[in-house]
Amino acid sequence: MSVGHGIVDVADAGAFLARLVRLERAALVRLRPAAAGARIALWARLPWGVLAVRTVAGAGAGDVTVAAGQLLAAFADGRADLPSRRDAQWRWALPPDSSRRVETLPAGELRRLAEAAAGTLREAARHGVGGRAVGQRMLRDALLDHVAVVVTPDDEPDRPVEVTQRMVQGLVRMGFLGPSGDSSDGDGVQVRAAGRWVGLVGPYGAVWSQKATDLVVRPSVAHAKG
Repeated sequence: MSVGHGIVDVADAGAFLARLVRLERAALVRLRPAAAGARIALWARLPWGVLAVRTVAGAGAGDVTVAAGQLLAAFADGRADLPSRRDAQWRWALPPDSSRRVETLPAGELRRLAEAAAGTLREAARHGVGGRAVGQRMLRDALLDHVAVVVTPDDEPDRPVEVTQRMVQGLVRMGFLGPSGDSSDGDGVQVRAAGRWVGLVGPYGAVWSQKATDLVVRPSVAHAKG
C-alpha cells in the first residue's frame, strides 16, 4: 500500500520545489512534521551549502526524504502518493527547533546586497579583477563566503553574528522575500541564532547555516540526521 505525502497546500509546496530543482535537478527534500499542528516543514540543501526550509499545510507520513523532482512530478500529475524514499541519502544536520532573534533587517537591504553581489560577479566575469582573469568558480565561492552583515547582539556584544552572502543568496533565490515591492517587505527579515547555527527568517521561508569554524569532522559509522 502506497503512503501519501499528506501535503494539503500543493501549490505552495510546488513553488518551493520548482525553485529548488531549477537550482539543482537532483536535489533532495526532507519532509518533517512542523512544531505547529497540521504543518509540514520542507527542508533542502542548496548548492552553495545552506539549508532552506518552507512550512506548508498538511500532515505527512513522518520524517521522510525523497527526490524533489519526483515529488514535484507527483504534484503535476495530481498524485498523492509519496515517491521512493531516499532517507539514507540525507547527510546533513538540521538546526534546533528553538532559536533566539538577534536582529531584524530590512528586506530591501538584503535584496540590494544580493543584487550587488550578482553584479560584481558579472563584471568580474567580463573584465577580470584588477585587469586579471579570475576563475568563475573561485570568484563565486569568494563572493558567497563574504560576510554581508555583522549583527552585534545587545546581550552578547563579544559574540557577533555573521550573515554570509550564501545565506542572503539562498533567501532571495528561493523567493523567501516574495516579489520585489511586496507588502511583506515591511515585515523585515529576522536574524536568528541557535548555538552554532545562524538563520535568516523571511516572510515565506528561512535559510540556515552553521559556522564553518565550529565544525569538527570525526570518523563515524553513521551520519547525524539532525
